[in-house]
Amino acid sequence: AGVPGVLVADRRTGAVVDTVGAGVLHSPVQLELLGDRWYVSDIDQGRPSLAMFTSGGKTLERLVSLARFGATPHQFAVLPDGRVVIEAPAGQLLALTGDSAARFSTYQPGPRTGFLLGAAGGVFHAVPDRHLTLYNAFGNIRWRRNWPWAETAFITDLAVDAQGRIHVLAGVPGDGTFIVFTITPADGEVVRWSEYARGASFTIDYLGHVRPDTLFAN
Repeated sequence: AGVPGVLVADRRTGAVVDTVGAGVLHSPVQLELLGDRWYVSDIDQGRPSLAMFTSGGKTLERLVSLARFGATPHQFAVLPDGRVVIEAPAGQLLALTGDSAARFSTYQPGPRTGFLLGAAGGVFHAVPDRHLTLYNAFGNIRWRRNWPWAETAFITDLAVDAQGRIHVLAGVPGDGTFIVFTITPADGEVVRWSEYARGASFTIDYLGHVRPDTLFAN
């Protein structure tokens, strides 16, 4: 049986206004929007897939198995032309078009798999203990910043706000807290930090403010 789906909340009020993938999704992990198309990574009994919904999330258009492609199949980034970028083994990023895959870029893998997000018309890729990279839509590096915290922090989530700023949620194992830092897509500069909190999820409201949250992943 499917779960109720992905609950959609109003950024201004926090009220639930819609549901995506009801009766279709099992364990949704990550979602991205492109126009009126919703992309949701899902895991059903250990089998990862990517569900694509049209009509504002009402109609299942396609379900693509990711098990044969990705090192981290629940992580993905959607490009403006609809290609989906995922991590593959041996330090490769692949761009999926339908059932085919082409190399998007290469990188130096770290001891843990990375996180992906569509950002600034390209792809933001965070590799713990290695680097943070923003690629353009052609797989070329716009900028790259070394991961500055070594073993002192780990990534748990990414988000982009309405102003295009990128937000990275990092956990600190030493004291069990989490903090969100915000970077600009232009040059990767960190422009602000949130207060330390216990919550491992967060939302970005319509003004770009970071808010702790335990119900909705943004």
